[in-house]
Amino acid sequence: MHYKFVMFMSRVVCHMPYRLLMAVGWVLGNLYYLLIRKERERAVEQMMPALQIPEREARRTVRKSFINLARNVLEILYMPHLNEQNFRQYIEIDHLDRLKKALDERHGVVILTGHIGTWEWLSAAFTLNGLPVTAIAKPQPNMQYTNALNDLRKTIHVEIFSRGTSELLAAARALKKGKILGFLADQDAGPGGAFLPFLGRIASTPMGPAVFAHKFNSPVVPAFILRQPNGRHKVVIGEVMRYEDTGDTDRDLFDFTARMTKVVETIVRENPTQWLWFQKRWNTTPDMQKAGKHHTVRAQEVE
Repeated sequence: MHYKFVMFMSRVVCHMPYRLLMAVGWVLGNLYYLLIRKERERAVEQMMPALQIPEREARRTVRKSFINLARNVLEILYMPHLNEQNFRQYIEIDHLDRLKKALDERHGVVILTGHIGTWEWLSAAFTLNGLPVTAIAKPQPNMQYTNALNDLRKTIHVEIFSRGTSELLAAARALKKGKILGFLADQDAGPGGAFLPFLGRIASTPMGPAVFAHKFNSPVVPAFILRQPNGRHKVVIGEVMRYEDTGDTDRDLFDFTARMTKVVETIVRENPTQWLWFQKRWNTTPDMQKAGKHHTVRAQEVE
């Protein structure tokens, strides 16, 4: 039932003018801000110390972030409307050449990104330019929603692998074949993550991008999609980052993850209305850290 509802809503949204869609997003975002108290207050509480701003300013910024989120959700439902002919009406890309040059190395490319802007459209920006994109994503609590989301992603030619399952090996094979493998690297990584400063507090941070870059000698390309004042989206592609091997694998993975975390943090600070401030980013505290080695993906397991 949930699957059918999502797909029905997608069909409805795809028949709406884009301007009307954004207006609906503004209304829904404001309603969400007013009605969903728990997430609103968590977002405000987390934003104030992170950005060192007073409560009044935090509430204004959080309201804008909720409007962006509502628009993001509608744009995800709108993905079947996107195609190779029309996507440039909505998305512009800065420095696509950096990504293409990294792909030319034939070691695959790890994309470093986060829950910033309409992140699902970041994949569309690449696939509709003819680039092969795969991504590791966390399944939704309701599998019907997960299946619906994955089917929407298929309309923009993205292959999804579930985080924390045997599909990680399939993701590794995709990288080895020279494809793009995207990581949302701003989620709580649990006891096995790298505990690093993020927006002023220690947070458990995913080490996946560093692990895959190390195992397959893949360049890491930071890429984020940002909503512009004119209503369009701009994909910002950063300079290529590379894993540095000193012989101490755990330390190298940790240090590389720290470097990448600073990149994500900078983007969030520069675009505070476009990040998910209510997510439970700091749920795992340092005292919960699990001891042991972090490099868990073995190259020899991937054929």
